[in-house]
Amino acid sequence: MILNLQSSHLEIMRAHAERTYPHECCGLLLGRTVDEVKELVEVWATENAWHEDAPETREFDRDIERTLSSERRYTIAPEEMLAAQRHARDLHLDIIGIYHSHPNCPAIPSECDRVLAWSQYSYIIVAVEGGKAVNVRSWQLDDTEQFQPEEIRLGDRVM
Repeated sequence: MILNLQSSHLEIMRAHAERTYPHECCGLLLGRTVDEVKELVEVWATENAWHEDAPETREFDRDIERTLSSERRYTIAPEEMLAAQRHARDLHLDIIGIYHSHPNCPAIPSECDRVLAWSQYSYIIVAVEGGKAVNVRSWQLDDTEQFQPEEIRLGDRVM
């Protein structure tokens, strides 16, 4: 799969990641899929609604000794997902993925990212070091539910 996006989309995600540092940012990718190409049309920024009692993170984080916080986790509130779905539908688009940041960590999916991922989505991760976005990569689950790098095309340039 190939993910096409514009430089303005990339700037929105980078700015969001830098603005929320040292916490993870998150948002949705609205667009359409034709054959093996996903075309990003709109970046839908959301608030990180993660909280320490989130049941979806306890199962595979119980052995981690450090305190989990929005600096290491994100979640998108159900009402945000619904609003984005309605907006996308009105524009004849779909949610084609999710983006989030990794403060002071590489743009590589965590085990939490993998366990909660949906196979049809692209997952863009923005690595932020010291408040500055330094790397952006996209990932997609393969048939064995493992993340594989996804090619990003920025205009006619491959990132």
